[in-house]
Amino acid sequence: MPSAENHDDSNNLQFQNRLDLSELQNHVQKIKSEIGKVIVGQTDMVDMLIASLLAKGHSLIEGVPGVAKTVTAKLLAKSLSVGFSRIQFTPDLMPSDILGTSIFNLKTSEFEFKKGPIFSNMILIDEINRSPAKTQAALFEVMEEQQITIDGNKFKLDSPFMVLATQNPVEQEGTYRLPEAQLDRFLFKIDVDYPNLDEEIEIITREHALKDKVKIDEITSFLTAEQITKYQNLVTQIIVEQHLIKYIAQLIVATRSNQFLYLGASPRASIAILKASKAFAAINGRDFVTPEDIKRAAIPVLHHRVIVTPEREMEGISSKQIIKQIIETVEIPR
Repeated sequence: MPSAENHDDSNNLQFQNRLDLSELQNHVQKIKSEIGKVIVGQTDMVDMLIASLLAKGHSLIEGVPGVAKTVTAKLLAKSLSVGFSRIQFTPDLMPSDILGTSIFNLKTSEFEFKKGPIFSNMILIDEINRSPAKTQAALFEVMEEQQITIDGNKFKLDSPFMVLATQNPVEQEGTYRLPEAQLDRFLFKIDVDYPNLDEEIEIITREHALKDKVKIDEITSFLTAEQITKYQNLVTQIIVEQHLIKYIAQLIVATRSNQFLYLGASPRASIAILKASKAFAAINGRDFVTPEDIKRAAIPVLHHRVIVTPEREMEGISSKQIIKQIIETVEIPR
């Protein structure tokens, strides 16, 4: 009998992760179910937002008005017990309206720095392309280095720190296109599509059943800043084999030599794929990355970082289609 028990134990050990991801997985499921109380479908967007949070990245959500971009971002923030700021970008918004400004204190006869809304944990920027380049550029330093420099003084922001920005792809009047350097600071660009027929019926049914209740009030906050930071650190320890690192590099290099692309991806993109694939592995309860995690991360990480040649763009070929082609041509390591 003892030998049989030992044999069972050794079998069980083979299937155990080197990292304990059970608590992280449980909390991810809880976030999904909390958001699912309000949002119908959009599972890809929710997965990518959670992966972005775990990978210490920022996300740009693009979709036509009314597909729950802002609501989903607000719900994610509501399910976390962290600071939340919402900034509505408008053409007259100034950098100081976001970052803060120095104000002269008459009592002390000194300038005091009054912090802006960016000093929070989760920042929702609504319609990021509504403000001109000067205001958009105010986000460069804070998104990359989690700090701002004003009047020669550096101010560090608390962890976790995540920017969720939304934009509408169809309306061009009164908008300012995000420059490539700005787009490069977003880990993911998430395209949100229309719901299908069944989802549309469910949306209408739920709205009818709500009566006078407020949707967002249904969500409970449960994940603290300390827990999020712990999970983010756990994700960095996910194992990535050397042949998979080579696979990521091959995908990135392929974008630079592709005849349909005018601009390929930078090394920041390869680091982004690495971080995102680790987050996807953790969400699925694995302490190691698979080629499928990398393939899943590739399109949302790359399609806003590459530029299609004008000729191919006129033919209606999108960066997504070209990246899919690259993924198919680069050999998957086994």
